Amino acid sequence: MSEPERIEELVSAVQKGAPYRSISPILIRRIGAQELAKGRSLKEAVKATRNKLHQVGGAYQEQVLDYASWRSELDKIDPIREPERLKTFCRKLMQFHSSTRERLPELDRFYAESLASLGQCRSILDIACGFNPLALPWLPLAQDGIYYGCDIYTDMVEFLNYFLTKMKRSGSIEVRDLIGSCPGQSVQLALMLKTIPCLEQMDKSAGQALLDGIQAEHLLVSFPAHSLGGRSKGMVKNYETHFRQLIDGHPWRVQRFEFASELVFLISK
Repeated sequence: MSEPERIEELVSAVQKGAPYRSISPILIRRIGAQELAKGRSLKEAVKATRNKLHQVGGAYQEQVLDYASWRSELDKIDPIREPERLKTFCRKLMQFHSSTRERLPELDRFYAESLASLGQCRSILDIACGFNPLALPWLPLAQDGIYYGCDIYTDMVEFLNYFLTKMKRSGSIEVRDLIGSCPGQSVQLALMLKTIPCLEQMDKSAGQALLDGIQAEHLLVSFPAHSLGGRSKGMVKNYETHFRQLIDGHPWRVQRFEFASELVFLISK
């Protein structure tokens, strides 16, 4: 069997597992090729690939995601006339992804404080967005502004695009392997919320590449203040040190914010 054939067999085997079925095949293929290149057997490479995919995505989704039911519920909400009902709906869904769930207790002040200096934004790019597009009712995006996003889950991206349509917002969410290709949109604000630690599990240079490569006037970058299990373990201090190393030598202005679950930096390029 040729190497390309082994890789395609690996992709097929990985996707037979329900948690990995909707993950970008491009990402699976890249990680799988790396594991096979280490001399692993196909069975070993499939297991290693699934472990890596769990670290970067599956660990943040612990519950069944009922997109069909959520679409039906969303159809019954008028986002213009029923803003509070919309917020209740969005809060409920954001509980299904650990990254946004951790932010919920401080959501009303999170963006209001960290983005206060920007005013209304013309365009936003949400990198490795997860369920964060559901925070649109709290984001300072102008009504005629454009919202872009990307993630690795095809079913999630499909639902989030439906959400944008129902919100009557311009823009789109796409499936993207960020290690393989950096988004090319030029925007006023890019969101990189708890993204760097996740991507650096796959590629140590990913954080630096994104900070340098994203075409944004401002970047809101955050790091978790504790692990998914709730342990802090000096994470704030360590992540701040790492962040300062990543931006060393750049003439960027940086504002620092600290919330209960998140260490946040607003970079102005």
